[in-house]
Parts: sequence; C-alpha cells; structure tokens
Amino acid sequence: VQLQASGGGLVQAGGSLRLSCVGSGRAVSSYAMGWFRQAPGKEHEFVATISSRGGTTFYADSLKDRFTISRDSAKNTVYLQMDSLKPEDAAVYYCAASPMIYTTKISYEYWGQGTLVTVSS
Repeated sequence: VQLQASGGGLVQAGGSLRLSCVGSGRAVSSYAMGWFRQAPGKEHEFVATISSRGGTTFYADSLKDRFTISRDSAKNTVYLQMDSLKPEDAAVYYCAASPMIYTTKISYEYWGQGTLVTVSS
C-alpha cells in the first residue's frame, strides 16, 4: 500500500483547507484510514480516523467540531476537511492505513509522506 498526501499550504487563521490522501496498491479500500499530525518538537497526534466503508469515524475531542474526515472508495482517496483553522493547527499532517479503525499511531501499518499545513495569525 502506498499513500500520497497533498493539500497542505499556508492559510490565515479562520480559513479552511482540505487535505487529500490517495492510496494505491492491493486492497486499499479495505483499510481504515487515519490522519495524524506532528508539530515541531512534538509527538505525533491523532486527528481523525474512518472505517474502511466510511460508516464509522472518530476524532480527537479537541478537533471534532472543526475537522471532518471522509473517503471516496471509488477514488481510493481519504479527505480531511479542516475549518476555522488556528495557529496551533500548524503541523505536518500524515495519512495512514490500518486493518481496523484505531486512534493510536502504532496500530497503523502504512504511512504517507506528510503534507505541511501552516496557519498564520
């Protein structure tokens, strides 16, 4: 499984971005997908996850009101819609694939390369 994340960039506080993660390889659609982020000097932080069929989602409590995860199985793509962005949301965002829906980094087998989100105040 190969994952390619994109969509990061510079946005003003209060703005929105939509990240995409395209998967390729065997049975990508059978994997749960997650987003994590890592700010400079910090550990990876769980953001959101979605089940293989898209029917179940989990979010970090602090982000669930502003972020939305979704997937388009026909396109092998997972999205992260981020609204009302804050400077503290700035980080490298990673997508990852797991056999089941999890919120812990160690449970994810495959990782994309990350996309940088910068939020100006």
